[in-house]
Amino acid sequence: MAQSTIRVEPIAGALGAEISGVDLSRDLSDGIIGAIRAALLEHQVVFFRDQQLTPEQHLDFGRRFGELQVHEFVGGMAAYPEILEVRKEPGETRNFGGGWHTDVSYLERPALGSVLYALDVPDYGGDTMFASQYLAYEALSDGMKAMLDGMIAVHSARRPYGPNAARARAYGPSSMQFNFSEAAHGEIEHPAVRTHVETGRKALYVNATFTLRFKDMTEEESAPLLEYLCRHAVRPEFTCRFRWQPNSIAFWDNRCVQHNAINDYHGQRRVMHRVTIEGERPV
Repeated sequence: MAQSTIRVEPIAGALGAEISGVDLSRDLSDGIIGAIRAALLEHQVVFFRDQQLTPEQHLDFGRRFGELQVHEFVGGMAAYPEILEVRKEPGETRNFGGGWHTDVSYLERPALGSVLYALDVPDYGGDTMFASQYLAYEALSDGMKAMLDGMIAVHSARRPYGPNAARARAYGPSSMQFNFSEAAHGEIEHPAVRTHVETGRKALYVNATFTLRFKDMTEEESAPLLEYLCRHAVRPEFTCRFRWQPNSIAFWDNRCVQHNAINDYHGQRRVMHRVTIEGERPV
């Protein structure tokens, strides 16, 4: 398939573009992969429709962008541990990925990005929202930028995956396997503002799910600033919203994007497959 067949159409003013004219199940040339990477870097999250991928093809596509991660606290598919099956059945009320966050920012090397493939989607609801952290940073005052540029944030998985996590205490069915562990209490330090290694642009890098506090400050002292930044980071003018269809794919750049899986489809089924690409230590 010729690279010239790829079409990239923005879906919102802040970020997001739909790519057509490419079949991701094929053995893609370096040129086509390069065009997809360029679109990802420009638009921060890209979407594909009408893709038919086996698990092996999904893995192969993800590996064209880097090594794949295996989630420490959420069980992958038995035959494909790198594939996370994001599932919510009609009888469940909690979803996975709800609430604004940056994937696995508690790791020393958080994800470069994720490739999420829709298998079964509700008739309505279940959209995913994305927020540009480039725009979030750029909209801050010069004084706030100057202060944040020297600050370090502490991240941890303890809130969603520690033994006392809300999901660990919740009653009711869950079709996903979680490992609620003391290991989730580990902490890692990242700059509050990171510089994207490929674009050179600065992005705000704190999120409400995994960021606990600022270095050399208590959680109580950090809370007012963190709460402000987390609200600011997802202002409507920084976002786009994607409505899923069966066989749709979203591929987001986790280094400059937050996302939120909206949990508004109780009584309906939603099943997705996600592969996550290894990133680098934020700088």
